[in-house]
Amino acid sequence: MNSEVRVPALPESVADATVLTWYKQPGDAVTKDENLVDLETDKVVLEVPAPVSGVLKEHKASEGEVVEADSVLAVIEAGAGAAATPPSQPAAKSPAGSAPRAPSPSSPAPSAAEAPPALAPAARRLIKELGLPAEQIPGSGRDGRVHKGDVVAWLDRQEAEAPDRDADARSPEPETEPEPDLVPDISPPGLTGDAGRPEQRVPMTRLRARIAERLVEAQRTSAMLTTFNEVDMSAVMTLRGQYKDRFEQTHGVRLGLMSFFVKASVEALQRFPVVNASVDEGEIIYHGYYDIGIAVSSPRGLVVPILRNCDQLSMADIERGIMDFGSKANDGTLSFEDLTGGTFSITNGGVFGSLLSTPILNPPQSAILGMHKTQERPIAVDGQVLIRPMMYLALSYDHRIIDGREAVQFLVTVKETLEDPARLLLRI
Repeated sequence: MNSEVRVPALPESVADATVLTWYKQPGDAVTKDENLVDLETDKVVLEVPAPVSGVLKEHKASEGEVVEADSVLAVIEAGAGAAATPPSQPAAKSPAGSAPRAPSPSSPAPSAAEAPPALAPAARRLIKELGLPAEQIPGSGRDGRVHKGDVVAWLDRQEAEAPDRDADARSPEPETEPEPDLVPDISPPGLTGDAGRPEQRVPMTRLRARIAERLVEAQRTSAMLTTFNEVDMSAVMTLRGQYKDRFEQTHGVRLGLMSFFVKASVEALQRFPVVNASVDEGEIIYHGYYDIGIAVSSPRGLVVPILRNCDQLSMADIERGIMDFGSKANDGTLSFEDLTGGTFSITNGGVFGSLLSTPILNPPQSAILGMHKTQERPIAVDGQVLIRPMMYLALSYDHRIIDGREAVQFLVTVKETLEDPARLLLRI
C-alpha cells in the first residue's frame, strides 16, 4: 500500500515553502518518523518525517521547488522496508525456476543501537557537507539527538588526536618534493569567471529574502527616527562580577548583560506604554504584556525569537531563554511560535564589535533598542575626568505614534536603571 508524504500545515503568515534538501532517494528504505526532507520557509526550516516505514518510491517535488501546504512531496511503499535493497547493490537473482531464497535464520537483524542517530537540521547539513560518519558522533540532545555543537566538538576531538595518529603513520622515507611547475589553485571554491576576478552567483535563501523584504517595508511604511544616549556600565559590570559565579551555581546558567537590558527595557516600557504599542490600519494597539524580541545571529541569517511575558520572568529565566534561542538558532530548530508576535525588540551589535549603529524597526513593532560594544572612555564625573566602561545606546522608533520626548525619556530611563540597578528592586 502506498502512503503519501505531504507538506505539513503552515501558519497563516506563511504561504508556501521551498524544498531544501532530500535525505532519502527513490529506492531507499525509510523508517517511520525518520526525517525525509527539509523545507525552508521565510522563518524556519521544517523537518518532514516519514509517516510509515517502507521504501521511498518517488519524489513529487525536487530540491528548490516551491510547494504549498498539504501538497504531495513523495510516495512511500509502506511495509516494504525489510525487502528493500539499495539501488547501488541490486539483489542477486535466483536461478531460473527456483523460488527466491529466504534470508538465513542466522543472519542478525539490525538492532536498535545500529539505527541512524537523530540529527538536527544544522548538524545534518554539516555532516553531509564534510562527509562525516554520523553514527560515530554522540549526541547531547534528547534521545541522543545530534546538534551542530556535537559535530563541532567531535571534529575538535578528532583534530586533537590527529598528531598522534600522524606520528604513528609517519614514514621514515623522505617526502617527495612537489613539481616546481605545479602551482596550487588557491581560488575560493565555487567561484567562476576570469582568472584573478572570480565571481559566484547564488540565489537568496527564503530567510534572507524575507529579511530584505521586512527591512525595506519598515523604512517604507514607518516614519523611522533614531535617538542616542550613552550608559556607564560600571555598576552592572561590578554587580555581574560579584555574583556571576554564585548565579551560575544556583541557576545553572551564566549571568550575561542581556538580562539587565531586558529588565531595564520592561521598566521603561511600563512608564511609556506607547513605545510598546503598534500601528494597525490607522489605529494604535497598546499591549498590556511585554513580549520582547531578542535578535540572534544564525548560520541562515538574523532571526528574532520572542521572549514572552518578560515582566514576569526572573533574570535567570531570561538568560535561560536567550541561551535556548541561541542553541535553536544554530541548529535551525526555531519554531514558528518562537518567531511570532513581539511588542519590542533588542539587538546587540556589540558582540560583533559595533560601536554605534541605527537599528531598523521590526514591523509591526514601533521601537527597537540597539546595544553596542562596551569600551573604556574618559568621561567627566563630578568635575573629574575618569575612565569608565561606556556603551552607546540607540533607540529607533516610529515617529507616527512616538514623539521625540517619549523616545528620549524612554532611553534615559533605560540608562538610569542600568547605572543604578537597585532601581529594578525599588521600582523608582
